[in-house]
Amino acid sequence: MVKDKNIIIIRSKKRKKTIQAKDIKGKIFVYLPAAMDKEREQKYIREIIKKMEEKKKREKLNSNGLLTKRAEELNRKYFDGKLKFEIKYVTNQKSKFGSCSPKSGKIRISDRISNMPRWVRDYVIIHELAHLVHPNHSKEFWNLVNRYKYAERAKGYLIAVGMAADKKIENNDIGDD
Repeated sequence: MVKDKNIIIIRSKKRKKTIQAKDIKGKIFVYLPAAMDKEREQKYIREIIKKMEEKKKREKLNSNGLLTKRAEELNRKYFDGKLKFEIKYVTNQKSKFGSCSPKSGKIRISDRISNMPRWVRDYVIIHELAHLVHPNHSKEFWNLVNRYKYAERAKGYLIAVGMAADKKIENNDIGDD
């Protein structure tokens, strides 16, 4: 059972299906239908808390602009600064380390790599930036990525991380749309 003095449950007879949560000055107000049973209530509260924690983590990771700054540096070094993109950390990528939507230029990087060595983070960023040039895993794509001197080492590191998590990650499954 979720018990926390910072979680305030407010039941309403008017509320039939919807559940809402608000973070107000560090307290989480959860608005529930009056008829909801305790088991479902606890399930939703756990889900809401998890989502709110992920949102806070994502906002914190993206607040300082370091990921964007680093991606811009790598863009200048490996792509002559020609690429236009938007990059951010996300908390909902559990099987990929990064993903790229070449049409929109949006790159999403898993928060799981935020604590990995810089050379691994750089590899994932370069891998996703390369998809803005080649939206596939063609020979040309790998030629771009492999200009990074730690590419093979970083691939091995990521494969080991995946295996340690009991997941098989292929060389070309770094994460692409």
